[in-house]
Amino acid sequence: MRRPAEESMSGQSWKLEGQYFESCNCEVLCPCLLTHAQARPTEGHCDVVLAFHIDRGSYGTTDLSGLNAVQAVVTPGPMAQGGGTFALYLDSRATPEQRAALEAIFGGNAGGPPALVSLMASKKLPTKVVEINFSAQGNVRKLSMPGIADVTVEGVLGAGGNTVWIDNAPHPLASRLAAAKGTSSNYSDHSMTFKNSGRNGHFAPIRWSSN
Repeated sequence: MRRPAEESMSGQSWKLEGQYFESCNCEVLCPCLLTHAQARPTEGHCDVVLAFHIDRGSYGTTDLSGLNAVQAVVTPGPMAQGGGTFALYLDSRATPEQRAALEAIFGGNAGGPPALVSLMASKKLPTKVVEINFSAQGNVRKLSMPGIADVTVEGVLGAGGNTVWIDNAPHPLASRLAAAKGTSSNYSDHSMTFKNSGRNGHFAPIRWSSN
């Protein structure tokens, strides 16, 4: 695996629009969602994979459109208490400049919503540059990182057969997000293994900036 470019890009302004989804080990519905991540996860600890696709975005003058990133996070208790472990994966299609920008944003060093996720971890594992395949079709979101992760979540259906959406949620990444369930959710890397099929998930459009 190649490491991302090491140059410092701190202090750059950035913005992006795209899609995100997550798959965790809690029962549906995750108690973290309505408690500012203060509640005890249903299994006592949290194992979560978060996948991101950028439709349009930039970091300074570096274009990030079309690229993907993934975070894997483990916390030993309530997420807000921190003490977790954080792994970051960057899109192998990115140039060195794009990788450095993606790492600054999704590694939590450039402000904005991703920085809130990184604060949950006291241990950050080495970033990896890998093949990341992200798809969003209708009610289904899929992630494939060959040899590392294969995750699919599907929205929970409510009245009229429509996806259940949760509004005004105190979630660090999106205040409006879909309730979902992992139909197939497996991750194994860095001595961490998650098998979260049948467990909680969410997805949402995202529109973030450094401001």
